[in-house]
Amino acid sequence: MTLNGKLESEMEINMPTAKFYNIWKNETHHVSTATPDRIQAVDVHEEGNAEVFKEKLEFDDETKSVSLVGLEGDVMKVYKVFKPTYQCIPKGEGGCLLKMTLEYERPSEDIPPPVKYKSFMVELAKDVEAHHLKA
Repeated sequence: MTLNGKLESEMEINMPTAKFYNIWKNETHHVSTATPDRIQAVDVHEEGNAEVFKEKLEFDDETKSVSLVGLEGDVMKVYKVFKPTYQCIPKGEGGCLLKMTLEYERPSEDIPPPVKYKSFMVELAKDVEAHHLKA
C-alpha cells in the first residue's frame, strides 16, 4: 500500500514573478549563492543538513512554475515520489504570491509526511528573496 500526499503553503515575496522564476530557469547556479546555509552547491543539488537531493527541473512558462522532480538522494531513500513545486503569481507592484506544493508518496504509514521539507521550501524562498533585495 502506498500513501500519496500533498503539502501546500503560500507566502508573499517582495520580488517580481519573472525574477524568481528566472533564477530557477536560467540562473540555477545562483541558488546556492542566495541560500548558502541550505544549499551548498548546485551541481544541481545539495540540501541543508548535508543531504543530497538530485532532481530534474521541469518548467511551465505559462504558469511560471518550477518543479524539482526527485531522482535520487537521501530523500528518495524514504519517499517513492518527491516533487516540490514553486509557482509565482504576480501580485501588486514588483511582488508575487509564491505558492509552494510538495507532492510525495510514502511507502507505508510508518513514514511521516515530509513536513520538514515543506519548511525547507519556505526558508529557501525567503533566502532567495533576501538575496534579491540585497542586489
